[in-house]
Amino acid sequence: MISMEAAMAAVTQTTTPSMWSDEELAEVRGRLQQEIDELEADILRHETEIASGDVTQGAGDDQADAGQKTYEREREIALTLNARDLVAQNERAIARIDAGTYGVCESCHKPIGKERLQAFPRATLCVACKQKEERR
Repeated sequence: MISMEAAMAAVTQTTTPSMWSDEELAEVRGRLQQEIDELEADILRHETEIASGDVTQGAGDDQADAGQKTYEREREIALTLNARDLVAQNERAIARIDAGTYGVCESCHKPIGKERLQAFPRATLCVACKQKEERR
């Protein structure tokens, strides 16, 4: 037995005319993959910087120096986590392209505006559903 959400998605997918040509989807997929590659390079760079911080490196530093080093380390960690989140969002968008559900709102199952997806290709919600989510 399939879930109601899966049934709605299947109905929406088959009844909603595609707003995207195969060429456009290939271009979006390529941009998403390029961003994944760039983000993974950033993640590697940030992780290397984090790992290169030696525990004894700050021995003898005053409080301001120690505080600055802590701040920089936490910043690198935050940037790494953010980049990983963006990679996951891009991978999810590529999976939606492959599944044929790209451009369909995950909440109401209506089409997401093409302009919204061109501006933010990782969008999973239409503008109306995103506004509702942000009000909560």
